[in-house]
Amino acid sequence: MTLDASLTYEQALAQLDATLRSLEEGKLSLEEAIAAVARGREYLQLCERKLEEARQRIESLPVKEEPLPDDDAPHPATVADLRAERGRGPGEPQGEIPF
Repeated sequence: MTLDASLTYEQALAQLDATLRSLEEGKLSLEEAIAAVARGREYLQLCERKLEEARQRIESLPVKEEPLPDDDAPHPATVADLRAERGRGPGEPQGEIPF
């Protein structure tokens, strides 16, 4: 049996899931179970191919590495420095969490 290569990853995964469920139910004859295992393997291989294709597409995306301008450089202050700027001591609560 050859699967339709135009199936999406999600469709192939759903078919694999359905095939596994039919095997787990135990209602298939021996021949039907053997055919279901073969189908399941094909769906699994198709899913693996689709995932590999997606991984390759992601890895081929261009990466822009632009340095930050000096004005936007990360702040070198320590937590104590930042608390001192706000006039808060180390043991004082910070207020409510904004979410």
